[in-house]
Amino acid sequence: METTHLWLFLMLCAGVHASSSEVLKRQKRNWIIDSFSIDEGYKGVFPYVLGNVTIEKSIPYFNIHGEGVEKEPKGVLQINKLTGEITVHRPVDFEKYQFIKLTFQALDRHSHVIDTELGIEVLIIDANDNTPTFDNEKQEISIKESTSQGTDLITVRATDNDRSKKYQLFDLQIVSVHPDPSDLEFDINQIDLSGTISFKGCLDHETAEKYTIIVEAKGRGEGLQLSSSSTITVNINDGNNHLPVITGQTGSGRVKEGEENVLVKRLQVTDKDSKGTAAWRAKYQIQGDAKKNFRITTDPETNEGLLYVEKHLDYEDGHMQNMTISVENEIPYSSCKVVDRSVTGLWKVNTETEKLGTTTHRVAVTVIVEDVNEPPIFHPLKKQVTVVENAEAGKYLVTFTASDPDKTGANIIVYKKGDDPADWVSVEPKTGKISTTKIVDRESAFVKNNVYTVPIFALDNGQPALTGTGTLEILIADENDNAPSLTASNIDMCQSDGLSLANITAVDPDEEPYGGPFTFRLQEEKKGNWKLDSLQGYSVNLVKEPTVPSGQYELLLEVLDLQGQRSAHNLSVTVCNCKEPARPNCRLRKASSSFGGGGIGAAVVVMLLLAGVLLLALLLSCKKKSLTITDTEQYLMKSNIENPGTDCKFVPNGQMERRTSQTKISTDQRDYFEQLPINSMSEGHFWRSSSSRWSTGMSSRMRTSHRNSMRETWNGRSGYSASQENAVFKSTMLPKVLNMMLSKLEAPGEELGDYAPHVYAEEGDAGADFEPDASSIPDISFEPDLDLDLDSNFNTLASICMPSGSAAHRNS
Repeated sequence: METTHLWLFLMLCAGVHASSSEVLKRQKRNWIIDSFSIDEGYKGVFPYVLGNVTIEKSIPYFNIHGEGVEKEPKGVLQINKLTGEITVHRPVDFEKYQFIKLTFQALDRHSHVIDTELGIEVLIIDANDNTPTFDNEKQEISIKESTSQGTDLITVRATDNDRSKKYQLFDLQIVSVHPDPSDLEFDINQIDLSGTISFKGCLDHETAEKYTIIVEAKGRGEGLQLSSSSTITVNINDGNNHLPVITGQTGSGRVKEGEENVLVKRLQVTDKDSKGTAAWRAKYQIQGDAKKNFRITTDPETNEGLLYVEKHLDYEDGHMQNMTISVENEIPYSSCKVVDRSVTGLWKVNTETEKLGTTTHRVAVTVIVEDVNEPPIFHPLKKQVTVVENAEAGKYLVTFTASDPDKTGANIIVYKKGDDPADWVSVEPKTGKISTTKIVDRESAFVKNNVYTVPIFALDNGQPALTGTGTLEILIADENDNAPSLTASNIDMCQSDGLSLANITAVDPDEEPYGGPFTFRLQEEKKGNWKLDSLQGYSVNLVKEPTVPSGQYELLLEVLDLQGQRSAHNLSVTVCNCKEPARPNCRLRKASSSFGGGGIGAAVVVMLLLAGVLLLALLLSCKKKSLTITDTEQYLMKSNIENPGTDCKFVPNGQMERRTSQTKISTDQRDYFEQLPINSMSEGHFWRSSSSRWSTGMSSRMRTSHRNSMRETWNGRSGYSASQENAVFKSTMLPKVLNMMLSKLEAPGEELGDYAPHVYAEEGDAGADFEPDASSIPDISFEPDLDLDLDSNFNTLASICMPSGSAAHRNS
């Protein structure tokens, strides 16, 4: 149908400021233009002629502009300037533009616009050109197999964008279902733009696990009916519509009495439901097992029932165990069968729904119990008796009795004791009577909480021989058989201006009322300087008067328990000056002062004496001709221990001259050396006899001058050469000096080490800051300045006796 509207407007082209006289001069012209319309559903060839502009007078040229030309929708219309023919060059969407407004212009031969313009409106005619579209092209749902027919499964919805109501209408329908359902039909119920899918009949997961449904939406309008589709996937979850059935039993079905956690049977089962689902998994139950001796589990892979012995069985209670085992699934059983189909409404179906435990399959199971030798059993397993400690040995305690559970056997039972660390009891093998063998002591280390425990065994002679175990607990009653004792019998106390206290604690292994609190008593003669701050308790304080001097004291202390049993203790008390009065410790002071200045001095003297002896032995052993020490006023004691020894033979001077062939020196030479002062002779070369250290009193220049002076004096008196001088020195002077030095170290009538030690300070004297005497070890090297031809071993020995940093040591 074509609707034509024509609006003719006469528009006067006048300026904004045109006068009314100019408007009155213009005249209206009656131009008539034909009406036009465009069908959006046109399927022909473009461009096509829409129509011609018809007017009353001739116009040289025609023109149009506005919507459809240079405005949106652009490029739809064009006009022939000479003929006024309007053509359509492309379609227009009615849903966007219901009409197009444009302006017609008349032009003169010079292309000037005549001052009259006409408005033109082109109508767009709606067509059924939009396809109904679903909100979702694909949807997927899952439902249970037991879902009842007629249940709404899912709703689909579609829309059509045509503006006209007649073109907005469409129909929804199911066009295909895959796979082809058996005993099942899907329906769709449309209301306006939506449709709800349901089904009739019965769902069966074993027939089809899912269905694919295609729903179509098709327009109702005239002409071409457009359509679209949506795909619905319906998954059928398996339900328990097949019952499990026990089909067989495997396994020995035998168990030995006393065994536990033993697999005796495997029960096979079949179920047509999907494997691994709750509808397939089997659950087993045992009936007729009153004592709960068995348990059954499900093998997750095979669905078999595994029958175990939970608690040991006794052959004497029955050699056969009969029971019933039933099986069901994890979810309830349900079924659906189609009885009749109808064209309208739901179909007639038969459904069954049972609760768990109401529809099960059952089988009888028998387990055979084999007899084995069982250990004897004590009646009761534990016995306790009370014994007073210190009771005489041989006291009867109790009798243990055990029985053999094997009723068919005739086993002999023998009784023995187990671990008896104190060896206090004995057991008669045949009767099980238990007696003491020794006096029991509650204070024994083997007694815990007044109880002494001994295991008792009953052994049979079965095959194999087995042992039953009982327990004997001996509760030991206490007696007052222990006297109080002190935790410490040696205590230290500090000197102070006031009273000093020291704690004394007593203990008694006996329990109440044979223990504490205790009574303490101090001997009468000591009470002048000592006393106790209290007389009763577990601990008391010993009080010392400030007039008691430092030293060691022995006190007699008497302690009594609650029953008057007493004990006397010698209490050793040491009084000293303490660095920490709160923590007296006199033993540490004694240990530190035991090795004082006297001890260090004795050690130094012994070391020097040993060095001298080694040096002398080296000189005597390294020469082809022996060197004999001449007789002097001082003698070298032959000793290497506290008493005189034999490690050095002394030869008097007269015998030496007769027994040696070495070179002799004149009396004048010997007298000269004897007259020389020891200090001047050994200065810079030998030990000083007073302190046993190398003399360092002279500088190098002084020693050289002194040495030259001695040479001149010697050479002037004797006329000896330098080589003769060296020989005389080694053979006479050196041994003499060593002999004199050693004799000075030794006090007449006393051995080394027999001296009164020097007391530097008492332990605990904070103000004492004494140091032991310095050791008499030289700080410089031994450098003989005399040009004497001393043996190389002498220098080696000297370097050993000197500090490691000395020049002699570095040159050795």
